[in-house]
Amino acid sequence: MTAIITPFRIAWSFFWAILASVVLFVPISAAALLSRTGNLAFTLSKLWAYTMLGVHFVRREIVHRERIAPGQPYIIIANHQSLFDILALVTTLGIQYRWVIKREVLKVPLFGYALYASRNIFVDRSNTQKAIASIHRGLERLPEGASVLIFAEGTRSRDSSIREFKKGGFQMAIARHIPILPVAVNGSRHVLPKDSFLIRPGRIRVAVGEPIDTTGCNEEAIPALMERTRSALLALYDPDYGSR
Repeated sequence: MTAIITPFRIAWSFFWAILASVVLFVPISAAALLSRTGNLAFTLSKLWAYTMLGVHFVRREIVHRERIAPGQPYIIIANHQSLFDILALVTTLGIQYRWVIKREVLKVPLFGYALYASRNIFVDRSNTQKAIASIHRGLERLPEGASVLIFAEGTRSRDSSIREFKKGGFQMAIARHIPILPVAVNGSRHVLPKDSFLIRPGRIRVAVGEPIDTTGCNEEAIPALMERTRSALLALYDPDYGSR
């Protein structure tokens, strides 16, 4: 029975992902191209996330959202366990933010330009100097009050561990003296593990940490900021959430 049900569930997931993408592509792209801030496109993208969460019976909740000050931009540092991290974060944080995306995505026809017009940050990873320069260009294009969300581990974890952080997001924070907001995503790996296409009904909890001030910090402070942020995430993270 499982051998029959599993392909059906995977086909169901692909059907809804394609349908939602086709239906929403034009309005989201138009909003991205016509808006000077990209805020409307970001808001419309939540419809795609709500659709995918709903058709797969994935519930999400957020705790300590009161720690997010309205109108205050943050460098949001989150752990990364699953593609469903993105859907949970988009639908719970309640603020405008932009993603850090690899520059190669710009080459995707229409879609790449829509993401650029939405003022996401594209990183040229060919060398360190180009990466830093592209980050600064992206920060200059951010709409007023918008935050930046970064999965500081760099890639999805294959198990319940939170991997070591990369320092790009912390360089952004000290360059602009923007506070860091630690955010832990719990339960997503039980909904959709890395390297799997089978989405399971479940629960995802987004937990917001206390903002970390970066005023007066310089490059020398980055290791301490990384350790402090990682410790804050570990305190909010429950690897068994959603498995019970």
